[in-house]
Amino acid sequence: MSMSDSIEQKRPRPSWIPKRVFISGASGFVGRSLAARYKQLGSEIRGVDKVADVKEGVIAGNTAQAGAWQEHAQGCDLFIHAAAIVSFTHDPQNIWEVNVRGTRHALDAAIRGGVQRFLHISSVVAYSFDFPPDVTERYPVRCNGVPYVDSKVMGEQVVLQAHAAGEMASTIVRPGDIYGPRSRPWTTRPVRLITSGSLVLPLQGKGIFTPVYIDTLIDGIVLAAGAKDAAGHVFNITDGYGIENSAFFGYYARLLGKEIPVVQDSRTLLLALKAMVVDRAKKNMGRESQWNETGVRYLCRRGTYSIEKARKLLGFEPRIGIDEGMKRTEQWLRAEGLVE
Repeated sequence: MSMSDSIEQKRPRPSWIPKRVFISGASGFVGRSLAARYKQLGSEIRGVDKVADVKEGVIAGNTAQAGAWQEHAQGCDLFIHAAAIVSFTHDPQNIWEVNVRGTRHALDAAIRGGVQRFLHISSVVAYSFDFPPDVTERYPVRCNGVPYVDSKVMGEQVVLQAHAAGEMASTIVRPGDIYGPRSRPWTTRPVRLITSGSLVLPLQGKGIFTPVYIDTLIDGIVLAAGAKDAAGHVFNITDGYGIENSAFFGYYARLLGKEIPVVQDSRTLLLALKAMVVDRAKKNMGRESQWNETGVRYLCRRGTYSIEKARKLLGFEPRIGIDEGMKRTEQWLRAEGLVE
């Protein structure tokens, strides 16, 4: 038996398996992975995304607007809200419409549909970029003026308000930095940036990256959604550790046969200013760029996130370490022709 087969045999089985699961953002990176897992567990899948996929039970709809898509959740047992704009550069109004108002629309659909449990996928960015080591869910969330970060804080408030009011039993999951096959932010984009020589790491590459392999995240979500005692709770879900950015992105660099430039501490501010100028120039040309001041700040994080609460309340345990996760990711990148 190979190590990969052994890891798959350890896949957790939730205490409650819903008959029907509704997923917003069902055709996205996380949404597709969730649908695949619940199908393996025997659940019927329904969902909504920008483009319909009838074969997969997904109808077309915009969660930022109330509409006919909400009726598709009728009769579902579990609603997983994965639809979101994940970007440090997107238009602030659109981010609010999708990530905050859209969350209320998702809750309304779940309530009217008779759903038993609502699971909201948030993000560890709710802690902002400056937080203690092994930060727990008891630590206060913090808006920092970055539209994406603020929208995650506000989206959580919408969910917890509905739970407190008795409208819907709800649970929130805060994933770390999600990587693996089909991950755009932390797999395909870094590969593209490293290939073009555009990725530069601030703080000498010593900022902390907190990975969560996609299959590990799905484990945590399924356990959180299936645990009765998880209602009303928030859970950090990561691989259980932080590693320096130079180590994480170094996996991709070695795969590509490239080196990633780093800058000294004294140059970090200059790097941020340069990134801001580049970002503004690209916006003026009508192009979106993740290479901006906020992106630099994000790569300067030094804190880590505790998963002890998920371990104790859910029985969650990360199955896939960074070496195995990157091995699987490399296999996918090669199969897709994204690396030679």
